Amino acid sequence: MAEISATLVKTLREKTGAGMMDCKKALNEVDGDLEAAVDWLRKKGLAAAAKKAGRVAAEGLVGVASSGVSAAVVEINAETDFVARNPHFQSLVAQTATIAAQTPWTVESLATSAFKGESATVQEEITRLIAVIGENMSLRRVSHLTVKQGVVATYVHGAIAPGLGRIGVLVALESAAEPSQLEELGKKLAMHVAAAQPQALSVQDVDAASLERERAILVEQARSSGRPEDVIQKMVDGRLKKFYEEVVFLEQVYVVDGKTRIQEVIAQTAKELGHPIELKGFARFALGEGIEKEVTDFAAEVQAQAGL
Repeated sequence: MAEISATLVKTLREKTGAGMMDCKKALNEVDGDLEAAVDWLRKKGLAAAAKKAGRVAAEGLVGVASSGVSAAVVEINAETDFVARNPHFQSLVAQTATIAAQTPWTVESLATSAFKGESATVQEEITRLIAVIGENMSLRRVSHLTVKQGVVATYVHGAIAPGLGRIGVLVALESAAEPSQLEELGKKLAMHVAAAQPQALSVQDVDAASLERERAILVEQARSSGRPEDVIQKMVDGRLKKFYEEVVFLEQVYVVDGKTRIQEVIAQTAKELGHPIELKGFARFALGEGIEKEVTDFAAEVQAQAGL
């Protein structure tokens, strides 16, 4: 078998636009013949899919799935919201979430895992659907949570099918309490996360850079009042407490009753169930968040193509 160099893989990638791993596999399959590798990629639909890879994919679906004391949330993007109603795309997202719930994954390892126990991988199934549906798609992210005992509750907001929607949430609760009762609490907390969008689990988990930036802003605001430095420090401390109440899960006010802090809700439920409950983690995926969507002027496009 011919040695497949990085340069050869790079050349094939530039020639076809296919992924690095796909290019390497193609060259291995045809013993390093570049043109034969191009044909191999085209036959597999990978080169055709690559042509769509530059198009913005900010729609799609978020999927959640549970497996015992573990659960996962995944986001698979497509170009239009019409694809979210396609049963084949829904099956792709649901099955990928089910796979993700089995064990912790990175996006890269999940993409190369077997799809439903078949010889095809998750990424190969995505590539196949790109060719069938005609839109760019991508596995964007995955999060997996697990506990030793207890539950990882899931919630989907705007569900269009079981476990599929535009916002997916996981909440991990460690406890020896009755799982069904924990599940009820977990579901309510997950709904809170969907609405309140916490950024950190506890005060200690707040991003240091974000905290320093917030503190600097508050100090400047307080100093503009002309107060003495000792008063300014108290003002900053008070405003930081408010900041924590906005971004920290355990410090937030429970959206269900609008008055009780989350840590108090958990403590009260633990007392009722007779077992300690620890909030171990959470994850919240909102479809397309952080993706810069391409805004097009359809009339301008038509005029441009018509030479007007």
